[in-house]
Amino acid sequence: MNSPMIYELRRPAQTEPGKTYPALFLMHGIGSNEQNMLSLVNGLEDRFYIFSIHGHLPQPPGYAFFTIQGYGKPHREVFDEGIRKLTSFIDYACGEYPLDESQLFLLGFSQGAILSMTLGLTLGSRIKGIIALCGYIPAFVKEEYAIQPVEKLSLFISHGEMDQVLPFDWGLTNNEYFSGLGADVTFKTYKEGHTVSLDNHWDFMNWLMEKIKIEK
Repeated sequence: MNSPMIYELRRPAQTEPGKTYPALFLMHGIGSNEQNMLSLVNGLEDRFYIFSIHGHLPQPPGYAFFTIQGYGKPHREVFDEGIRKLTSFIDYACGEYPLDESQLFLLGFSQGAILSMTLGLTLGSRIKGIIALCGYIPAFVKEEYAIQPVEKLSLFISHGEMDQVLPFDWGLTNNEYFSGLGADVTFKTYKEGHTVSLDNHWDFMNWLMEKIKIEK
């Protein structure tokens, strides 16, 4: 089967026949690329199959997964197509690699966080955990998408208190929305702008390692 998206793969140097591994799907921000996200997960390739996904739309100086028509408003058809492609890619990865499908994690920054949270809502219990850094959930996703139960979903949501790109209040809204649906949410704020601080990085890495401590 051909991959529906371009990606960079990191995986354990030695794998055991018959063993399955947790998977981590990385989604970058607008105008970036898959290489940018890999620096955030250095060292995790010993435990995870890591798929850093390349946005399919040119967006100089890099790429994007969807385009926007206004502040906090993605182009609906382009966004829908991006979600379809990413869902197909997760299906592809699960079929092609020895993944533990009970331990699928998503990590996204900005546009990648928007997509990660949306995929959590559409895939529900298929996803174990999401790290959403500086994002939001489009209104049409909440209002028109088929939202799946998320009681088994865990999220690490963070937002910069001085974010000049996506308002801090949107981070608060993400927390309230997922908490209201019954998801297990860890919400962290940082005195930063639209970026991933060292403290933020440390916190989400620790959160992620805690989530995979309990083996099947």
